[in-house]
Amino acid sequence: MIDTMNLQNGEWKEVKLGDVANIVSERTIITNATLDNYISTENMINNFGGVTSAEKLPNATSINSFKIDDILFSNIRTYFKKVWQSNFNGTVSPDVLVFRSKDCDSRYLYYQLCNPEFTEYSVLTSKGAKMPRGDKDALKEFSISLPPLSTQTAIASVLSSLDDKIDLLHRQNATLEKMAETLFRQWFVEEAKEDWEEGTLDDILTVKGGTTPSTSEPAYWNGSIHWTSPRDITTMNGLFLFDTERKITELGLSKISSGLLPKGTLLMSSRAPVGVLAFSEVPIAINQGYIAIIDDKGFPKEFIYLWLKTNIDIVHSFSNGSTFMEISKSAFKSIQLNIPPNDILKKFQQLITPLFQKIKTNQTQIRTLIALRDTLLPKLMSGEVKVE
Repeated sequence: MIDTMNLQNGEWKEVKLGDVANIVSERTIITNATLDNYISTENMINNFGGVTSAEKLPNATSINSFKIDDILFSNIRTYFKKVWQSNFNGTVSPDVLVFRSKDCDSRYLYYQLCNPEFTEYSVLTSKGAKMPRGDKDALKEFSISLPPLSTQTAIASVLSSLDDKIDLLHRQNATLEKMAETLFRQWFVEEAKEDWEEGTLDDILTVKGGTTPSTSEPAYWNGSIHWTSPRDITTMNGLFLFDTERKITELGLSKISSGLLPKGTLLMSSRAPVGVLAFSEVPIAINQGYIAIIDDKGFPKEFIYLWLKTNIDIVHSFSNGSTFMEISKSAFKSIQLNIPPNDILKKFQQLITPLFQKIKTNQTQIRTLIALRDTLLPKLMSGEVKVE
């Protein structure tokens, strides 16, 4: 139990995570069931929680329950940074741990688990060779600073107000993108003309492929040139890519035949999965998991993006593979489409450019707010920055 008397007197205490939270384990075996609000590790990675759609589970799937305000932690080492506080009741896969607060503000506990120190500790104490996972007993021993309850609430309010602004901008961007997609369907699907020219994607764009410089050669890595794998965009909650997880040197760039692609390049993952899209906001080099799209044939990249989003099922139909689905550059270029006249394209571009600009502006603001939150978080949690 926590010494609540000292906490009430304003004293911060060092406590173990196990003192203020239980790891809930209410395992059930489900057989060929379809569940609402089921969250897998993949959900945590791609959607950062907020999953409300039903999911068909394989035979004899082990699940665990969670409740509103519980904190979910993706317990596979590669994805330890994924933490989410639930706003509905549901179930999770065994690779997602469920923390339930006790003698502690649940939002404060959530932000303690968002602290990079917890991520680092989780990595250091993880166990397993093929797929390391966080060790529950070790996680319970993680040390956290615990102020009085009123201070916990105040700290959580500061951080959650930033998260609320970030969430609002994300939702606004989703609405703006949906508006652009609706306009595209109206102009180029519902009002398409039979006499429009028939062509292929090769007629309206140029594609580039990439590679991975040898990871065993240090001279190729840790430079200043942005190099991307599809992980950068599949784990990104946004349309514009401003930074990459890894960077290469000039020597590393020399090993990539497509070289440095210009800012504004439209990136599409070509495998595992096929069809994730993003615009690069920096000059960039790519690996072999991409088809990079250059809009050098008079067709705006926003039009190309919306065409691909609208016709992603067609793109998928041109994919093949035994281990995982993949689409080749030649197959991609051969996809057929009706090509609208230039005057219609120009009018459409004038209509949607402000939507994409606003999405980019919002995403820039999101990055600023995230940086502020991430800077404040450890300082607030340690008491270095005080709140009233």
